[in-house]
Amino acid sequence: MKKPIKKSWMIASALTIGMAVLTPLQAGATSVEPTNGVTVQMEQQITGTIKSVHGDGINLKGRDGKNYFISFFKFSEEQLEQMKLVAGQEITVEGGVVENYADFYTFEVYKKDLPKNVPNEELTKLEKMFSEVKKLEKEASNAITNKKMDEAEKKYEEMNKIYEEMHKITKPYYLANWQPQPFEEFLKDYGFSENNIVIAENDKKELKAIYEEWVKLEKDGQEEKAKEKMKGFNKILQPYLDELYPTPTFEEYIGRLDLLEIPTETIAKLKIIYADVRKAEREENYDLFSEIWLEFHDILGQFIIPQTFEEYMSSFEFKVNKADSKQLKQLYEEILKLDGKEDSAKIEEKWEAFYTILEPYFEANKANLISASKITINGQDFISQ
Repeated sequence: MKKPIKKSWMIASALTIGMAVLTPLQAGATSVEPTNGVTVQMEQQITGTIKSVHGDGINLKGRDGKNYFISFFKFSEEQLEQMKLVAGQEITVEGGVVENYADFYTFEVYKKDLPKNVPNEELTKLEKMFSEVKKLEKEASNAITNKKMDEAEKKYEEMNKIYEEMHKITKPYYLANWQPQPFEEFLKDYGFSENNIVIAENDKKELKAIYEEWVKLEKDGQEEKAKEKMKGFNKILQPYLDELYPTPTFEEYIGRLDLLEIPTETIAKLKIIYADVRKAEREENYDLFSEIWLEFHDILGQFIIPQTFEEYMSSFEFKVNKADSKQLKQLYEEILKLDGKEDSAKIEEKWEAFYTILEPYFEANKANLISASKITINGQDFISQ
């Protein structure tokens, strides 16, 4: 059973959004237009309970039934550590409303992570380039909304070219400030010692020599040679990484899945394909890996026990009314009866109808996006930097 990929973003949104109480600091808050073209509103104040914590923000849940995602891009790592955010805490947030997730990442946020020695004339160039990237980003998003995928791809290609030019400007300043880790500290970060994995002395000696050569090449700005050097480093380290993160055997892999009984001849075929998948992965032949991994799951998918309609709907945080639930269940059960290969067009059509019914629920429960500038937890204030 396959769901249309284009709708997966809505599922992710439904699973991650939370709710909060929104109280404007001043009535009739107006919008302002910063120089980078991102529209935000005047400061708002939100009080709510943390529903979930993410690397770049939190979801809040409040008494009014509204949902909010709070971005912490403006805060430092040290501040976030001091906050000690956990689900269930009540907090107060002040910040501006933004239109979409991409608007959280402003030039001011980007600039915060730049080396301090970047001169103003370079910052001016970078800001202009950053604004162009944000413009292209919105155009690509609009193209995807209008199902113009080729146009969107071209926009992303243009964005990548600009990012490459920005990297060329900033890299010398990063290198001037770069203090590489000592080899022993670099190796320790892999976690071999904690897992009682001992690296042979001859391998360690060779790894250290390669690491020091890699550092020198990076400092000299020889990126391609540095990449090749690191490939050699990883090749020596791979057996130890395999021990640290062992690849599941075929039996272990399928044993984790809820499957129908698979015929003996199909099991034998799947086992051969699985071995080929792992071989392609070891040889870093990623095109072949993708091709045969897809083949593996096309076969295996026929034997995976699908979720019931009720199990599928339980992943959403909202409830649908009885009339819609009846229609959704009928569509879902019709999808399950169709053949994944022969009826792919019909399946996509029915998923489209399924999510058309759900669209108003996603809209009603979507997160309001807030770029935080002040957080208050247990009476302690944290101001963005």
